[in-house]
Amino acid sequence: MADGAEMNDAVNGGTFSAYRSRVLDERDRLRAALDNARRSQDESLGAMLRENADTEFGKAHGFARCRSVDEYRAAVPIADYAALAPWIESAAAGRQNVLSADPAVVFFKSSGSTGESKQIPITRQFMRTSFFPFYYAAWANFVEHFPEAVQRPDATLNLKHDPAPAIGATRSGQPHLGASQVDFGQAFGEPLAAEPGSRAPWGTLPEFVDPADHLQRGYVRLRAAIEHDVRCVIGINPAMVAALPYQLVQWWPRLVKDLHDGTVDGHPGGTPDPGRARLLERAAERAGGLLPTHVWPRMELLFCWTTGLASLYLPRLREAFGPRVTALPAPVAASEGFVAVALDRHLTAGSPAITGGLLEFVDADEDLQPDSATQLFHELETGREYHAVISHVGGLYRYALGDVVRVVDRVGDVPRVEYAGRRTLSDAVGERLRESHVVTALRTALAATGLEVRNATCRVVGAPGTGNTTPRYAFALEPFLPWADQETAALERALDTALSAAAPGYRSARTTARLAAPEIHRVAPDAFARDWQHRVAAGTRPAQVKDRVFRHDDAAWQRLLAH
Repeated sequence: MADGAEMNDAVNGGTFSAYRSRVLDERDRLRAALDNARRSQDESLGAMLRENADTEFGKAHGFARCRSVDEYRAAVPIADYAALAPWIESAAAGRQNVLSADPAVVFFKSSGSTGESKQIPITRQFMRTSFFPFYYAAWANFVEHFPEAVQRPDATLNLKHDPAPAIGATRSGQPHLGASQVDFGQAFGEPLAAEPGSRAPWGTLPEFVDPADHLQRGYVRLRAAIEHDVRCVIGINPAMVAALPYQLVQWWPRLVKDLHDGTVDGHPGGTPDPGRARLLERAAERAGGLLPTHVWPRMELLFCWTTGLASLYLPRLREAFGPRVTALPAPVAASEGFVAVALDRHLTAGSPAITGGLLEFVDADEDLQPDSATQLFHELETGREYHAVISHVGGLYRYALGDVVRVVDRVGDVPRVEYAGRRTLSDAVGERLRESHVVTALRTALAATGLEVRNATCRVVGAPGTGNTTPRYAFALEPFLPWADQETAALERALDTALSAAAPGYRSARTTARLAAPEIHRVAPDAFARDWQHRVAAGTRPAQVKDRVFRHDDAAWQRLLAH
């Protein structure tokens, strides 16, 4: 008798077997490359320089004369998106052979620090050599350890999969859309590259759903998913995963009614299931709301970033999804390219993406400049943090991602790194706080006081030049359970100490009284989830509504504190 895997594979036309083979093959190739990682990096750089030597950028920077990493670093300055924007905009306008010999097929949309949408050129060769190997390998833990999550199209609720109802375009008419909105089979001839859950029944929404109403789109997907045996939730952005239990609590009467009546948001389109509706209703009434573990009792896996602010709340969040749920880390990556991908079941870190291009790193304590001295992967020190700089054949050269990574450990000669935060500095009076400083200090202070949070953010209040008192950091924290005033005061003291230990600039600013002691605002339960929902309702795609260590938006700050 065929087992469950064989039966599901037969139903899916053998797709799972082919998918599993491709994913594990790519994972194994990357593992093999790590055995001679320095040679892999040299080969990646050499191939990139040869391929694009005759491009406008290649000629301007002497690619043909570069014979080593040192010569390449001397010829090309480190650049952020703004520095490369004239070249990118020329390519987006239709000019050929600007950054890459291979023309861009699409331009990935990525939100910049100013809120303006970037245009990241994506070529077929980049996808073949620098994207797909790591993209496939990222799912290896799924097929090897959690096959039930990918054997059926409806086994994964993929929150990030969001096909664009209307595709944007560059000046030359090339598609301009988010990476999660691209059909890799159609655009690049990779039908196996469909993400787990992207072919679920809720992947295509009914005609009555307003394409611009992201909350309605989310509700209709959730309404369909409650009828299925979901084993995995993919969010990548952990704020999306954190929002799901809140949405179930808010929407459960509506969901139960739709399930009972066989409707979808009040419209015809489902099979009535009064029995299951009654079961979910009873579970919600007993627990004071519907939780993911009530809806999907065989849930196994969450897949999202597990570091940053998520490291503070993910352990408790995971409980809402079930007692046996594992949270695995999404790759250290952006629309521009990969830095690292987990090749085993490490809970936070991955191995460097050495075959996809050249990886360079700059000490995170330094300001990133065009001529900053960089280190290669084998020169990194365990426990230290670095700015990530990538180069690849798609046309990004010594590109500063804006991400900071932390070296967790080493496997042989190769470090494993985790995402530590954005490189954004908060620097009102010379304290030079990075996101990782704040998260590390919060984790230390919470552990010292035995307190837990559902989420956190901070900002400077009383900034210099405003005529106010000495500036200080104000923290908006959502307690997991209520805190007494004495506990909050103890946490403020512990946080001040931890920030001083994490950031020398903060310690100096406190010692010289340029900064006052931090203050903590306890916000109401679900304050962060309500704010997430508010921003999505206002038109921001859910994938782009992320946790913010530093909250500069006055309106958002006031919303958090309002209750």
